Amino acid sequence: MDTGTHLVIGLGLAGLSQIDPSISANTAATTAVFIGTVVGSQIPDIDGLLRFKGNALYIRNHRGRSHSLPALPLWTLLITGALAPFFHGISFLHLAMWIGIAVCVHVFTDCFNTYGTQAIRPFSEKWVSWNIIHIFDPFIFTSHIAAIFMWSFHLAKPQLIFPTLYGLLALYYIWRTLDHAIIEKGLYRKDATYQPGDKYTLIVTFNLYVWNIVKECTDGTYQLGELKNGKLKWLDTITCSDHPAVEVSKQHEDIQALLYFSSFTCAEVKEHRWGYEVRWADVRYRHRKQFPFVGVIRMDRNFQTLDSYVGWVNDTKLEKKFKVDLY
Repeated sequence: MDTGTHLVIGLGLAGLSQIDPSISANTAATTAVFIGTVVGSQIPDIDGLLRFKGNALYIRNHRGRSHSLPALPLWTLLITGALAPFFHGISFLHLAMWIGIAVCVHVFTDCFNTYGTQAIRPFSEKWVSWNIIHIFDPFIFTSHIAAIFMWSFHLAKPQLIFPTLYGLLALYYIWRTLDHAIIEKGLYRKDATYQPGDKYTLIVTFNLYVWNIVKECTDGTYQLGELKNGKLKWLDTITCSDHPAVEVSKQHEDIQALLYFSSFTCAEVKEHRWGYEVRWADVRYRHRKQFPFVGVIRMDRNFQTLDSYVGWVNDTKLEKKFKVDLY
């Protein structure tokens, strides 16, 4: 989820903690849990600081180790240990429990969007991305805002507000999960071009009733489409290049970072007087006929790297990202 949503979830979990008598009966414990759940709901994304060391390192590691199974108890203990000395007479275990819930909820909710996490690391470095909930979901965000508003102005007791909120959100997640599974399973029936062996990936959008579709065809091409109000429409077909420069590009750290993160990549090659430009795109993120998440490498005729870039960018801004002007 986005930072704002994680923040309101942290506040919501602080409200939910009032169902715990050892928290609600103690002002110091309430304050400690409030701080702890807000920090716990944000702390896994501290790896965002890796941006300052380069996009390749950031892309390869964001939502990786910081969202892994060993990180869950580690973040919990670090935050609890940092807070406990300042709040005497509170239950360490209850404080740790609510902070741990905040950390786990952060990682769990991140698994539902397209970016995903390495939540089952160290057992596997697979990216867990279920494509079910948009990175910013208006219902999740606004329902939290409404609940926090009611709590702030004492319109109802938090013991009533927040169990109701999270009960509704549990139903919402179940509905979205079932809806996604049913639609994805039946996509081939809506596709007049279906061939045995084609694989479909249904990707959430901001609109509840519009889904993006990525079809991996048996011939190695990708078909990109949109399912809107139950009607499937294909928008683009992407053919991946097999130019020798593509294979060479895989040795560069920027391209390796993109390939490590995504299994939905496709490369195209443009020839220039100075050499080759290989552009790898994550086809899941098509926007306005462009692919904003790319890895681009420029090589001379001997396949020696001239310049490279990996990250989020549009075509008009890509040239500004390169350090060498070849035109």
